[in-house]
Amino acid sequence: MYDVIIIGAGAAGLMCAIEAGKRGRKVLILERNKTIGEKIRISGGGRCNFTNVNANHANYISENPHFCKSAFARFTSENFIELLDKHRISYHEKKLGQLFCHNSSRQILDMLMNESKDANVQIALGCSVNKINKEEKFVVSTKQGEFTSESFVVATGGLSIPKIGATDFGYRVAKQFGLNISQTKPGLVPLTFTKKDVGFFSELSGVSLDAIVSCNRVSFRENILFTHRGLSGPAILQISSYWNQGDAISVNLSPDVDLYAFLKERQQATTELVTILSEIFPKRFAQLWCERFTPSLPINRYTLKKLSVIASQLHDWKLKPTGTEGYEKAEVTCGGVDTNELSSKTMEAKKVSGLYFIGEVVDVTGQLGGYNFQWAWASGFVAGEYA
Repeated sequence: MYDVIIIGAGAAGLMCAIEAGKRGRKVLILERNKTIGEKIRISGGGRCNFTNVNANHANYISENPHFCKSAFARFTSENFIELLDKHRISYHEKKLGQLFCHNSSRQILDMLMNESKDANVQIALGCSVNKINKEEKFVVSTKQGEFTSESFVVATGGLSIPKIGATDFGYRVAKQFGLNISQTKPGLVPLTFTKKDVGFFSELSGVSLDAIVSCNRVSFRENILFTHRGLSGPAILQISSYWNQGDAISVNLSPDVDLYAFLKERQQATTELVTILSEIFPKRFAQLWCERFTPSLPINRYTLKKLSVIASQLHDWKLKPTGTEGYEKAEVTCGGVDTNELSSKTMEAKKVSGLYFIGEVVDVTGQLGGYNFQWAWASGFVAGEYA
């Protein structure tokens, strides 16, 4: 018999357990993997991009964009940094407010394990849940036996990265108890294209460009990366969460240089277009761009109107993705348990007393750069104060 049972020993589940344990609650975490925090371990190239100093509700996608405000007001990125300082974990800001461990993501896992021990949290690893019932209390049947609790917290994550154990378990629990699910899709994921486009991209595989990528009135300026399968890189991953099937994206390949003015200044020269474009772009990109879109001639052979068209193509390159690389390559899952079903103050289900949902399983999805971990910490913290 426990006060609180939490399903999932990831970022949200561990944070919730620690806070509930500090209140003197008897807490058990059930984790189907043989280790805790697999997403923490692999994130940020093994250094864990554990938060972002700029985190606020504007960095998140949800059918109710205001839902996450309460949690972020009560547990900020500064609060998590205080925890790192307490454990003497050194960190650095990489770019755009993204914070990483100096050494290894293992430090974050060790910190969470130590905090869990101090809060007398019990963790059962390799423990799959077979069935959940609610009578007077929650009854959880597992391959390690039957457990009961007053409160039951679902912190199982989304569908992304199934190779580290992601499943639809959290959504099944929500449906079992009559809660709605907002449509799910892969987020922060590379985009795929037609064979014709991919043929062009694969010849540029490995080339990275600073660009502004736009879709559905949202824009991101970071690098794009050409691959053998399509387009990736931070700007593409960011826009993928806002992209829907059938949408086109716009790529501005020259955010800092007005290409029409740049080309117009050189119009009297006899230099070939490809050579002039190579002053701004990688040579291989300039060559292949000219081969596909504009045969390279001495620039004095182009009219000003034609130079304007060339500049516009590079500033507003329209592409229509055919899809994404799916949950296998997605960093997060967009959508999830409908926020209208939950209290923003406690993360408790409005229809089912004692049932909580936290982290990625909820319809709150952060942008790239530590935002999803901050949502995990914050939602876990507030649920831990009440469960």
